[in-house]
Amino acid sequence: MQRSIQQIRSTIEPLREQLIKHPLYEHIKTIDHLRIFMEHHVYAVWDFMSLLKSLQQNLTCTEAPWMPVGSAETRYLINEIVVGEESDVDQNGKRTSHFELYLDAMLQAKADKSKLKFFLKCVTGIYSVENALRTAELAESIQQFVNFTFDTIAEGKLYTQAAVFTFGREDLIPDMFLSILKELDQQYPGEISIFKYYIERHIEVDGGHHGELALKMTQELCGDDEEKWEAAEKAVIGALKARIKLWDGILYEIKRK
Repeated sequence: MQRSIQQIRSTIEPLREQLIKHPLYEHIKTIDHLRIFMEHHVYAVWDFMSLLKSLQQNLTCTEAPWMPVGSAETRYLINEIVVGEESDVDQNGKRTSHFELYLDAMLQAKADKSKLKFFLKCVTGIYSVENALRTAELAESIQQFVNFTFDTIAEGKLYTQAAVFTFGREDLIPDMFLSILKELDQQYPGEISIFKYYIERHIEVDGGHHGELALKMTQELCGDDEEKWEAAEKAVIGALKARIKLWDGILYEIKRK
């Protein structure tokens, strides 16, 4: 197990460093800057949930009549992650999904959700994800990021989906960002406390229990197939590059203000 997992980690380390040390973080100095961050980043939270559900739908049986699908090991791994992501607890101990928690954080911080609401209305209607992104006139960096995820889903390769889910997500947030949030929380009491909780909780869950489960899921799906590992690595590189472009887009918007 360690050789293949470690090989991907070694390959993507420069991209991870680029994200962790991205200049975006040092430019988030006010609550207005943080609102811009949230208005962009929320789409990454949404498509993370979409990627998660794609994995669950294909690795388990979600229809009736029920039939066993795949291995019980991968069913356990994905279902365990879904429980935590779809029905975690908020700062008051109430059950909620991480996406809904993010929306609560945006509401508290008075971040603009109008484009997001329009996009979600489009995507649950007759529009494809790609067309919904374009119709909502979202930033190019957001469109590229979400389209990459849904292209990965459309390819139907569960091992690449699992790898992107495992290596391309929220454990990339550095300690520096938490320090910034703590300072802003003191400056703007009662305005970003939910978002700070969200980030702390997501790092705790994804960097801990869920991270280990996701690694095991990727290992299970790639197995001893070298071609699958190569495809998984390529997909992770693409995901990280898309995340860098998303961060570049947020930084550009902050500098414009």
